Amino acid sequence: MAVTEPDRLIVAWDDLDALVAELAGQIGSDYDVVLCITRGALVPAGMLAYRLGLRNILVAAVAYYDDTGQPADQPTFLQFPADPLLRGRRVLVVDEVWDTGTTIAAVVERVQLAGGSPTTAVLHYKPTHSRVAIEPDHHVVATDAWVVYPFKYGK
Repeated sequence: MAVTEPDRLIVAWDDLDALVAELAGQIGSDYDVVLCITRGALVPAGMLAYRLGLRNILVAAVAYYDDTGQPADQPTFLQFPADPLLRGRRVLVVDEVWDTGTTIAAVVERVQLAGGSPTTAVLHYKPTHSRVAIEPDHHVVATDAWVVYPFKYGK
């Protein structure tokens, strides 16, 4: 079980597996492609794709911070799938945590502009931090804590 410290939620590998299993149970496998938001979602999106039996995994590399670590006004898409890979597809957009929601909202907009049908899935959702009009379609845990994942810090 995840350890909760003041303002921190520490997720162990076994916890991560349980979270991904619960998320997979919520969403089913009615998707054509998984779109993983890097870097944080690389591990959980891969685990989720295995559980859902999906092999088509694409990557969206998005930076929403400037060189000093401050939030930027607009996202910088460092890498994004070409429109034909998304057009007419049911796209499962996966991120590990929905904090402000600005990154995943920007990805959802790009998928829609490409003609895809996005559904969002995150492990942790921070509703009091969110600054966008949309909410995740699927999430496992709502929290205000800083979430520490095992793949980010090697523990």
